[in-house]
Amino acid sequence: MKIESNSPPITNQLKPMPSQKTAVGGSTAKIQSENKLNRQSSQKRIVNWFSQAGVQGGNSSFKTSTNNEKIKRTKKVLAQRKLKNLENILDRALDFCLDDGKEEDLDPDWFFSFVKMAEEIFSPSMQELWGKIFAVETARPGSFSLKTLGTLKQLTQKDAQIFRHAVNLTSRRKGESTPKLLLGYYQKPSLWSFFNAHKEHRLNLAEFGLGYPDVLSLMDLGLIHHSEIESGELPTGISVEWRCAGQTLALTAKRTGTTLVYYKFTTTGAELCKLVTRKPQGNYVKSLKATIENAFNII
Repeated sequence: MKIESNSPPITNQLKPMPSQKTAVGGSTAKIQSENKLNRQSSQKRIVNWFSQAGVQGGNSSFKTSTNNEKIKRTKKVLAQRKLKNLENILDRALDFCLDDGKEEDLDPDWFFSFVKMAEEIFSPSMQELWGKIFAVETARPGSFSLKTLGTLKQLTQKDAQIFRHAVNLTSRRKGESTPKLLLGYYQKPSLWSFFNAHKEHRLNLAEFGLGYPDVLSLMDLGLIHHSEIESGELPTGISVEWRCAGQTLALTAKRTGTTLVYYKFTTTGAELCKLVTRKPQGNYVKSLKATIENAFNII
């Protein structure tokens, strides 16, 4: 028996598929188009940055200018930028102006050295710091050395952010002006603890946003000393007051042979600490207390 079908031949139901070559070609064209747009965007940013220094690319409308004309234009643009920098810093200084009733004159050498360095500060956030420095120095001459200004001028915005975070974690012993980054404590082994492997107890500052690479960066910039420091052996039974990351703690060593371990800020670092508005660091203080409570009575 012959079976007949009313369905059309299978070959008539099949639709031609796009060739692989066409699909790949379309995808390649799209990628090339995106790459071209990205390249143009990158080139635009590069040209924009150089134009702020008075330098124009070869395709600019100034390409027919002579070298002397280009040099004059570049000097003019840079001079205008430096003047604007000083004007911005002046405005920030006026915002921070301190009136303590004293009228001490600035050192002229300090002032003109300040101006020479400040005119090359282009970042708004750094201009704010320089304005604050001048306001403080005007009210209390001698607050910032030229060495400190030279260090500050080297700081990038990232460096300043790391330093600001470090300052938020600082501690000061009552009666001392130099800030420190408390890490923990060390106890000299006694007869009963000689075989105890845990004689040293310390925090990991990376848990609070200040990793060891950040610490090394601050060392390289001359803002903290290059090695950890141990305090002198602390007397027992005598309470010492510390201001730690926004909280006041009274520490009393439980036994002899106990010392605190910390990073100490340099003179330059201590001067720049004055510029940072601190924020309390509750988690750091909580961990610090937990780290040292076996060696200290804490109030």
